[in-house]
Amino acid sequence: MSKALTTVSEMLARNLNVLTQQPLLVCGLLEDNLPTMLADAGPAPRVFTTDYSYYQWQKEQGIKDIEFGIQPNPQTVSALLLLMPKAKAEAEYLLAACLPLLAQGAMVFMAGDNKGGVKSTPKLLAPYCDQVVKLDSARRASLYQAQLTRPASPFSITQWQKGYSIAQESLQICTLPGVFSAGHLDSGSQLLLENLAPLSGRVLDFGCGAGVIGASLLKRQPELTLECIDINALALEATRLTLAHNQLANQAKVYASDGLSQVTGSFNHIVANPPFHAGLKTFYHTTETLLNTAKDYLVPGGSLTLVANAFLPYPELIEKSFGHCETLAINGKFKVYHATRR
Repeated sequence: MSKALTTVSEMLARNLNVLTQQPLLVCGLLEDNLPTMLADAGPAPRVFTTDYSYYQWQKEQGIKDIEFGIQPNPQTVSALLLLMPKAKAEAEYLLAACLPLLAQGAMVFMAGDNKGGVKSTPKLLAPYCDQVVKLDSARRASLYQAQLTRPASPFSITQWQKGYSIAQESLQICTLPGVFSAGHLDSGSQLLLENLAPLSGRVLDFGCGAGVIGASLLKRQPELTLECIDINALALEATRLTLAHNQLANQAKVYASDGLSQVTGSFNHIVANPPFHAGLKTFYHTTETLLNTAKDYLVPGGSLTLVANAFLPYPELIEKSFGHCETLAINGKFKVYHATRR
């Protein structure tokens, strides 16, 4: 996170006279100090985010009216500003979650990178608004404005749940919009699960997503003490749903963590299919931090096992931290790495 404004926020800065005519509920792909900029120019916004890292950072910046979760608290708001997330399905979800808080006639703003799907705004708002106007376009970003003419239906997260089966693991996976591997078992996780030796003791599922790895581990070895962490509220909820659907809910602890920051104690094993995208950008920091610090969270003899795109330079980082790195498996796109704290 940075105090420097993104190109989208720089464009929004040119439109503060319109945006700050009423208190805003701001949500979506938040990456900078946009809430502070809005507060300096007018009424302080209310901020809703599904990103725990952003939530923590904004709390540190002094933003008090910020919420982290799967939907905003049911308090009426005057207007909405949605920063286009990377997945269209997540944008649809956020609109469905936030628009019921607005009265008919309230203003709705959507902004984002032109390469990130913001051009679909008229179609996204069509169920709720009669006319959508492009207010501005600059630095490869666009801002749209509309008026809520049809009240949104009450929000129910069950309407957004989807799922799929993993026959070889005898599991039903529950997913939510924007969660990694939402439609099917990704080949990276499959390669990891096919090459994961039996584990023991306390195990951490790092970046749990829809709970595929964690649920698979518990299905194989119900005696494990499992903790599942992720930065995304929708991922954490999907993991909870997956565990519950497979009668595993009482066997795991699921919680938000920015990397390993909220984790305490030591583990026998850390298992991960870590992300390397944040928004539209390639982003390695979270995984690199994991590789550099995982050893400190393992008991002597404890192990780190992860799957990653084959082109990523992770073996060097693992070797630097652990003194060695073993490649357990390779397919056309992914590699599974393993290291033990000696």
